[in-house]
Amino acid sequence: MLDQIHWLAAVTVMGVLEQAYFFLQVIYARRLFGISPPKISGPPEFERIFRAQVNSSEYFPIFLALLWQAGLFFHQGLAAALGLLYLYARYCYFMGYKASSSERLAPIYFSAGVLWILIAVSALGILHFFLSHYVGLNVLQFLTA
Repeated sequence: MLDQIHWLAAVTVMGVLEQAYFFLQVIYARRLFGISPPKISGPPEFERIFRAQVNSSEYFPIFLALLWQAGLFFHQGLAAALGLLYLYARYCYFMGYKASSSERLAPIYFSAGVLWILIAVSALGILHFFLSHYVGLNVLQFLTA
């Protein structure tokens, strides 16, 4: 079983570490700009860092669910590779947003595209499972014939 999920687990840990890095960046920015919790407004530089972290954490559960579904029902290697692309795009998004609000656009569009691909492969994998398990229809057999 573990040989079927080890890449997914590794990407998950990397994602958690990335989220921790984003959280730390907000803590450092709070100290730098003298903004104590629970305040969330301040100079634009702080607000961009704060929003980048919040936006990233909002999408993280969606990413994790899709990563694991795609890996378990479709292909672990492809899901893990897409997961790494997503994490890299999110890092670029964070760093771009930190610099300027316009710098976040290309990475956010790219990461959204990766999420859509994960949705597609998850849906295909789950559909294939249901068709083969409950209907006895092996779609892959028809495609290779």
